[in-house]
Amino acid sequence: MTGSAAESTSDTGAAAPQQAGRAPVTVLVLPIVADLVAVIVFVLIGRASHGEGILGLLNTLWPFAAALGVGHVLALVLGRNRPAQIRWTGLIVWIVTVAGGMLLRTVSGQGVQLSFVIVTTLVLAVFFLGWRLVWWLVERRRARAV
Repeated sequence: MTGSAAESTSDTGAAAPQQAGRAPVTVLVLPIVADLVAVIVFVLIGRASHGEGILGLLNTLWPFAAALGVGHVLALVLGRNRPAQIRWTGLIVWIVTVAGGMLLRTVSGQGVQLSFVIVTTLVLAVFFLGWRLVWWLVERRRARAV
């Protein structure tokens, strides 16, 4: 570590910037919105291949949106109050969203085929962890420029 007040230990143990200078609401809300947009995009892509209308979209969306909310609450309860963090927050939100979404689909009588579980797991990993990686790289570069 460089000892700078603007840095903290990152997901990999290396120095990384804190999210200082941003309003706390933005730091908490923006990642939740980004994750929700990612889930909506995932559902839109999937539903487009089936040619279903808005009811099909909402029917597919709600289990994952609900599980996403649970994932973010769980991350906060576990003390992971940095929603843009890849490691722990990103992993918790991703795993809970996939597992919880599949559980809610099952109990609500929706189909849960193995191929759907695999695609969901991979796509949401890329979406949830991908934007967090980009965020981390931008913040890291911004801190080095200072």
